[in-house]
Amino acid sequence: MSPVSAAVLASWTIRPGFVVLLVLAAALYARGFRALHIQMPERFPRWRLVAFLCGLATLFVAVASPLDAFGGLLLQVHMLQHLLLMFGAPPLLLLGAPALPLLRGLPRGLAKDGLGPFLAWPALRRCGHRLTHPVVCWWALTIATWGWHLPAAYQLALRSPAWHGVEHACFIAAALLFWWPVILPWPSQAHWPRWAVVPYLLLADVQNTIFAAFFTFSDRLLYPFYAAVPRLGGGSALDDQVTAGVIMWVPASLAMFVPATLVVMRLLSPQQTARQRPTTSHAEPSQGAEQTWQPVAPRRPTCS
Repeated sequence: MSPVSAAVLASWTIRPGFVVLLVLAAALYARGFRALHIQMPERFPRWRLVAFLCGLATLFVAVASPLDAFGGLLLQVHMLQHLLLMFGAPPLLLLGAPALPLLRGLPRGLAKDGLGPFLAWPALRRCGHRLTHPVVCWWALTIATWGWHLPAAYQLALRSPAWHGVEHACFIAAALLFWWPVILPWPSQAHWPRWAVVPYLLLADVQNTIFAAFFTFSDRLLYPFYAAVPRLGGGSALDDQVTAGVIMWVPASLAMFVPATLVVMRLLSPQQTARQRPTTSHAEPSQGAEQTWQPVAPRRPTCS
């Protein structure tokens, strides 16, 4: 085995607490999903289970794989890790519509008597409604991206494992918020008409393009930390920075463009147009209507 291959294999970081958390989330989701799939197969098809488990697997790869170890030596590897944390795992997790499966996966007494009153608390629901507003969600990802990539904050995270963990947690939380208005995991409440997702994503792509351009076209090293570490692959630290900018530019733009295109195609389809016609019935509201989340009694949710 070559020294490089041996180093890669030895760079896997298996943190027991993190692994237990992922396994517990997978088990609770699978348990709840099984009941919901039997009860509401049209709302919880099997692909949702696959999406959620793939999201957890993506989180594991981003945090435990050699990406984490080599991110301190190569900026491009670190950017690839950030890409997975912001544009890989979060949308997959939300595609699994995780709220109800995770609640149904808990013991019935805990879900109904313990968490039920708390989740039904009006103040909490108002807070969640405001927190998932598209303007808040858009700015959350923008601030997290730019804030943690400022030289002082970025190099602090490189030098401190604790701050590195805080950085990753901020990226995941901000990305979950950002993708929420795009995916609208069921049951959730739409703030804007569906067509507004397109400019929402395109504006996010504009700010990401500006962000990536700083790395791609800068003629100076943004993070002096990388000038002092051993160089892998023979390239310079500035070449590494250019590659990192391209990684954040092209894949992230595709992550914005593909869902925007899918939304446009769906809005233009005759079936979707008919489904979105307003109705006066309160039993079967239109897709754009507000939905009520009833976590304690998921058998009778008001859906779009």
